[in-house]
Amino acid sequence: MNLLKLVFGVYPYIVLTVFFVGSWIRYDHEQYTWKTDSSMLLSRRHMVLASNLFHVGIISIFLGHFAGLVLPHALWIALGVSDMAHQWLAIAAGSVFGTLCLVGATILWLRRVFNPRVRAASRYMDNAILSLILVTLLLGLSTLPVSIGHAGHGDASVMLALAAWVNSVVTLNPQPELLADVEPVFRLHMFLGMTVFLLFPFSRLVHVWTAPFTYLGRAYQIVRSKRRARASA
Repeated sequence: MNLLKLVFGVYPYIVLTVFFVGSWIRYDHEQYTWKTDSSMLLSRRHMVLASNLFHVGIISIFLGHFAGLVLPHALWIALGVSDMAHQWLAIAAGSVFGTLCLVGATILWLRRVFNPRVRAASRYMDNAILSLILVTLLLGLSTLPVSIGHAGHGDASVMLALAAWVNSVVTLNPQPELLADVEPVFRLHMFLGMTVFLLFPFSRLVHVWTAPFTYLGRAYQIVRSKRRARASA
């Protein structure tokens, strides 16, 4: 088995198995560790800005990758989006949200490394997963000039090959040979991206599963002070 088949034919299923089974086992056995472990109480400096940039960026990147690579190619065509329009849309969105995420992740990483209080409260996995995300982001942004070069020549073949490979994995019919002619920077970016999901169950990223999306729609909570309660009595 050559390296291409191992990394893009076997590794994705190892990642998916660890991602889902590992998350389930951790939730079942270690619910007290299922949290963000926010460091804001230790240091508020730049935290709000960094956290917002990081979360907006990474969520948008995930949704963009899902829409561009997992959704069927025929759906985009049915919506009237040509291959070249799709590619330019991916380039624009990747540039904006990738940069936002990179800025936020860099600030968070600097806090973890150089702020004594935050560093003392950080676990090894906190720094490792954030460093891996940073490298993955940098590689993702480094694919943009290559993609712009392809788009400038009216060539969407790499984007279509990446989408076809993802769909082959999802449909349990992996075809790693689709990536044989794809530039190494894309393959390395994808490998590191999969590795982020591999380490997901062992990091604080698991809190994404239980994100309180209903928070904004919750009813107001009524709080009565003891002083007012005594006065009414």
